[in-house]
Amino acid sequence: MTTQDELRLLPWLGPEGKPCYLSTDDRDGYMSRLADNIESAQLDTAAELLKQATETLGDEQAGPEDVQLLAKELTGALRDVLRVATSRGHLLEVSEPHRI
Repeated sequence: MTTQDELRLLPWLGPEGKPCYLSTDDRDGYMSRLADNIESAQLDTAAELLKQATETLGDEQAGPEDVQLLAKELTGALRDVLRVATSRGHLLEVSEPHRI
């Protein structure tokens, strides 16, 4: 079993909006693969939103409602991407030897 330092931050929230963690030694297990797939989808969504943001902000016809909706969607995507980065950064720390 993994130690407390090796818990994986999962890409979804649990009850009451609290972070969820996975404790497993099997990085190819069902829950690990599920988390990987969800993280991949979240990153794809963020990339699509970035394209949409470029188009919307370059469109002189875009109204305040368009920009507000875009900002809301980008905020959610940024939250997801930061969770992915935190999780993957922690996995790198645990799996790689410390370099001096």
